[in-house]
Amino acid sequence: MASKQEFTVVVDIGTTKITALAGEVNADRKIGLLGKAMVPSRGIRRGVVLNPGEFSLALQTLLSQLESQIGYKIKVVDVAMAGPGIRTLSYEGIRYIESGLVSQHDVDYLENEAFNMPLDPGYRVYHIFPANYDIGDDQGVTIPIGHEGRKMTARYTLLTAPSSYQESVEKALDRIGVQLGEFVLAPIAISTAVISEEEKEVGVAVVDIGGGTTKLTTWTEGKLTHMAVIPFAGEVITHDIKEGCSILHRWAEQLKVQYGQAMGDFAEEEKVVTIPGHNGWEPKEISFKSLAFIIQARLEEIIDSLCLHIEKSGLLSQPAQGIVLTGGSTKMFNILQLVKFRTGMDARLGFSQVRLAENYDIDKTTYLTSLGLLRHILRHQATATTGKPTRKATTKEIPGDKKTGSGFLSNLGKKVSQQISLIFEEDDAN
Repeated sequence: MASKQEFTVVVDIGTTKITALAGEVNADRKIGLLGKAMVPSRGIRRGVVLNPGEFSLALQTLLSQLESQIGYKIKVVDVAMAGPGIRTLSYEGIRYIESGLVSQHDVDYLENEAFNMPLDPGYRVYHIFPANYDIGDDQGVTIPIGHEGRKMTARYTLLTAPSSYQESVEKALDRIGVQLGEFVLAPIAISTAVISEEEKEVGVAVVDIGGGTTKLTTWTEGKLTHMAVIPFAGEVITHDIKEGCSILHRWAEQLKVQYGQAMGDFAEEEKVVTIPGHNGWEPKEISFKSLAFIIQARLEEIIDSLCLHIEKSGLLSQPAQGIVLTGGSTKMFNILQLVKFRTGMDARLGFSQVRLAENYDIDKTTYLTSLGLLRHILRHQATATTGKPTRKATTKEIPGDKKTGSGFLSNLGKKVSQQISLIFEEDDAN
């Protein structure tokens, strides 16, 4: 059981599964995991909540599992999710500096202006990334505060999505007596988990082929330049196999997972898999090559859609590192070769770069987005020192599970913030 202290709880809402992690900073200044939980998604389609009642029940089951491990009632959770409604916008703002010296107030003014820019009805800004600043005659300034100049032009990348994404999560959590802390678009959490600061600087695209959606983020010169969510992913591939082979959905999913390949030309034609007969129907033989061509056709459609967004991001004009692939569908044989062939870019498989305090028993592939979200939230808590509120996951002990030990320390938040800062300084140095 966890000692009685503050910790952070994160939840990743996906189309096929919902995962959660509880974490804290331990005495060794490392991120320690206190518990994990996973349940099948309910009420979710392509990353969007469609049935709040079913979704609430899934969240309740998930958090109950986590509470039984850590011994405390969870009151606040930070959430990551993504749907196909995500849009990337650019904004440019101008401010004249009376004093001739850029201050934090000047930077905040332009950021607030960007945050409140007019959007389509039902949309809101979820994340703002400053691209660069022009101050006076100096262009491409990355650290504006303290810079001399009478005119400052700021350029921002805005990530927008329907307001309903966050509202549906808040309503579902409210039904089970839990508050929403920070709401993060899932591609941000995925990038935080699988790429380094060096890769962001050189230029990289992160692609997550999940169950209901394929998510993309592109990074150049250390900054996010584009995000997109494509409403095609693993579930559509399974449906294609089901229709193309005239078999049941469960057999199609099993074929994809166990025998699926990304390139038909390299599949062995003489190899076949037999689907058992049922209800009087004869068994059916399906060749590995036929299966691979069905999968390849849909993957090519997904990759070609990604190429359009990557081109729009400007990454192709940069000496980029390449594409980092994550998600269940990227486990298929030859998928790297297909991506390289269709995009003309280098590619590698993504893996968690989140450094844990100890060898906690966790499948880092299954919990990849949750690990990235946990790291993102702890970073945010450590750096939120500009007067903006930081929402921590405060907890209350579950009656009957009281443990001996010290209580909350009045200065714990300050200590935790300092420790996390050191953690991420160490991460960036490696």
